[in-house]
Amino acid sequence: MNSQGPLTIALIIATPGTGWGGMETHTADLANTLSTRGHTVHVLAHSHYNERFASPVYFHPLPVQIGRHNPWLHYRLRRLLRSIHPDIVHAQGNKAASLINSVRHLNSATVGTLHGTKRSHKGFEQLNGVIGVSRDITDTIAHANARLIHNGLPPVDTSDAESTEAPIFEIPAERPLLLAAGRLKPVKQFDRLIRAWVRADCGGSLVILGDGSQRAQLGTLIQELDVSDRILLPGHESRMKPWLQSATACIISSSREGFPYIMVEALMTGCPVLSTPVSGVREFLPEQGIAASDSIEDLATLIRTNLSAPKVLTDSQRGSFLRAREQLSLEAMVSKTEAFYRDLLASTSTER
Repeated sequence: MNSQGPLTIALIIATPGTGWGGMETHTADLANTLSTRGHTVHVLAHSHYNERFASPVYFHPLPVQIGRHNPWLHYRLRRLLRSIHPDIVHAQGNKAASLINSVRHLNSATVGTLHGTKRSHKGFEQLNGVIGVSRDITDTIAHANARLIHNGLPPVDTSDAESTEAPIFEIPAERPLLLAAGRLKPVKQFDRLIRAWVRADCGGSLVILGDGSQRAQLGTLIQELDVSDRILLPGHESRMKPWLQSATACIISSSREGFPYIMVEALMTGCPVLSTPVSGVREFLPEQGIAASDSIEDLATLIRTNLSAPKVLTDSQRGSFLRAREQLSLEAMVSKTEAFYRDLLASTSTER
């Protein structure tokens, strides 16, 4: 196997194509950047993700929607990998790791990235290496060859000049402006965030950007609490920079996360972050920015305490802004991943 020159890399996503979140963003950024570095990159994923990957990345539709135990899916995966002959097969998440294990006699180094805090990591046990996207996750991996590689993003222009990137939706004028973003699904706990914001009674506006299965439910809750003029659900926003530049703070209300992309994006933009105590946040946020728990009362306390003194909040996170820009760049993420690939190839070649 090649461990020195350009590599042939197969990245596998096994999510069903119904949404685009942190793991999918991570894979697209990794694939596109590896390709610009001269590697031949193939992505095997649901056909809905095709347009997310820029040429010269090769995209191969994988029928993951039929279920990962379906024999046709395993057959299709085996055929694709045997035609690609990759040096590296890289699984994104638990489902993809389990799929790789179904391919016998694969003459490639195998690696999986663990994006979340699932109870079982069984699918990763047979891989040559495992990547954890946060220290909390990496510490739970019972694998002899585990490595911490944080999610990274392209550099953000943090100049004071007004952004030329106009948002899709109008940004409210009222302050404080508390911003949340993500898929509207139960794990994000936006219902708790809405109740906590009302209980905190700080004035201003709460904006939750995103779409998902709970949109109607959250809209009903906002109407029942009679705060539809102060809590907004505009929809999915692809132009986050002006929102983060305008917000008093960005908040994460999730019950669990791997390493929140919204935290990375906010800190790199210079927007303070408040969060429930999910995986990864303690590595970059001060204690006063993290709730004691994900309860409504603790979220309300976090909001009330920090939004009542926005300058103190911003000053307390200036070190976080600097460390994020230094450590959470896309280039750093890709360079560390590339180095891990070469280490795996060298070690597996020795073993063989």
